[in-house]
Amino acid sequence: MLQNNPKLKSLIVGLWDTLWSSGIANPLTAIEQISYLLFIKKLDENEKNADKNINEGYWKENEYKFKFRGEYTPYVDVAKLEKEYKKSNDKSKSIEEIIAEARKPRNSEELRWGYFKNMPADLMLDHVRNNVFEFIKTLNGDTSSFTKHMESANFELRKPSLLVEAIKKIDDIYIEIEKDASEGKQTFQDIQGDVYEMLLSEIASAGKMGQFRTPRHIIKLMAEIVEPKLGNRIADPACGTSGFLLGAYQYILTDLVRKKEPKKLTIDEDGFESGAISSVLDKKNKKILEDGLIGFDIDVTMVRLGLMNLMMHGIDNPNIDYKDTLSKSYNEEASYDIVLANPPFTGKLDKGDINPDLKIETTSTELLFLSRISKMLRAGGKAAVIIPEGVLFGSSKAQKATREILLKDNQLEAIISLPAGTFKPYTAVKTSILVFTKVEEDSKDWHTEKIWFYSIENDGYSLDDNRRKLNENPLPDVKVAFGKRRRAKYEDRKNHFFVELKEIQDNDLDLSYNRYRDYEYIEQKYDPPKEILTKLIDLENEILEDMNELNSMIE
Repeated sequence: MLQNNPKLKSLIVGLWDTLWSSGIANPLTAIEQISYLLFIKKLDENEKNADKNINEGYWKENEYKFKFRGEYTPYVDVAKLEKEYKKSNDKSKSIEEIIAEARKPRNSEELRWGYFKNMPADLMLDHVRNNVFEFIKTLNGDTSSFTKHMESANFELRKPSLLVEAIKKIDDIYIEIEKDASEGKQTFQDIQGDVYEMLLSEIASAGKMGQFRTPRHIIKLMAEIVEPKLGNRIADPACGTSGFLLGAYQYILTDLVRKKEPKKLTIDEDGFESGAISSVLDKKNKKILEDGLIGFDIDVTMVRLGLMNLMMHGIDNPNIDYKDTLSKSYNEEASYDIVLANPPFTGKLDKGDINPDLKIETTSTELLFLSRISKMLRAGGKAAVIIPEGVLFGSSKAQKATREILLKDNQLEAIISLPAGTFKPYTAVKTSILVFTKVEEDSKDWHTEKIWFYSIENDGYSLDDNRRKLNENPLPDVKVAFGKRRRAKYEDRKNHFFVELKEIQDNDLDLSYNRYRDYEYIEQKYDPPKEILTKLIDLENEILEDMNELNSMIE
């Protein structure tokens, strides 16, 4: 959608640049503050939408829980009041009476975007920081993941002028969202989510933070391959900004649209069917879907961003927790139907912290996460995981042990080799997608009979640092080939093919695509040496003639 609306994209980039250029040095802090403002705006839009639907008879009064219908206790700067009281000549009230009056509950409507955006800049900043922000931190109740992880969050905008400018830009963005929604391209809810995704991508595309996000089109492909269903328990053990959970959510929404309103399906910019219209969810299915998406991360800021990302896409009470899934404190096994992940593969861990149940003698995160994901899956559960290709052919004991887990405890179905530029400009590491289905924990037998290999030479984007969108959309072809793989006949190993387990065992469990592909050697033909030498002499004579002519022109 954003690719088709350059004005909206420009406004989003402008909002990011406003905070980025204002002196907020940490890009993660900047995007976190934008997230809070967008979320506050979204709450106001939700209230307006609910009012409209109730007044027009589409909803009943009890179908929406209004957030701003009660009262709040305003923040009072006691020290400031006491200082002003001492300077004042009016002593008709005691300082205690003045403080008590200032603390009287006020109408929660004052916490809405539409109210405070018209306040004087200085008063607005104090109100947003001390009242509005504190209100949203406890919005989902004491037991929610959102409230738990927002407890230590801070509102970092300190300049009134910066807040005014950010609010203006967000209002402009929402005017454009309304325009786009009125033209029927997407629902208002879904465009809001796309806006937030665009902001998250801005962090990485400008190289503004060390962490990087999995490209959205790769997430789509992985969701298309594992085909999550409504009612599945879906997890990401290192979820970051929750891109994979969102990808699963949108795939399931598309599937519901396909079944209920197939005429509303469209083809997105990457060539996949899209019907991520949140309005197709009734309350029951919405609850089932939300309860089935579970994420974990070890960075509390990323947890907050992930929570905000899902909430901006219409998931009201997401389940993301601050937890190290490789540590001794995490022991979930056989709990999930689907795992989608791109776990970190550059880190090393403290050996004493690693859960011994993972049974891999290493501190390399890429290996430990594969063991963890295998354990997380229930029998019959499926995973799609991005890994650095060194995992596939490395000769260390830990690397071989990890490949054994994939081949024994699971049916390793496919290895899809990604182009070398997939994660540019952040890293040039060559990666692959592993697709496997859990069979049995700690198996002594090999449950993989043969593996399907596929090489993606072009993912639909340029493979340089700019990653420009190209005209072709090759990724849907990967999904089709994966679905037809068992019925297809492979006469060679030039692009995609099966390799039997026996051949893999004979190659020391090497799982790299290049080990098994057929190489086409083209014989080079050269002229006889005497002819080559004659041509060189003729060329030298031509050069000499030109030099003599040039020399004659110089006095």
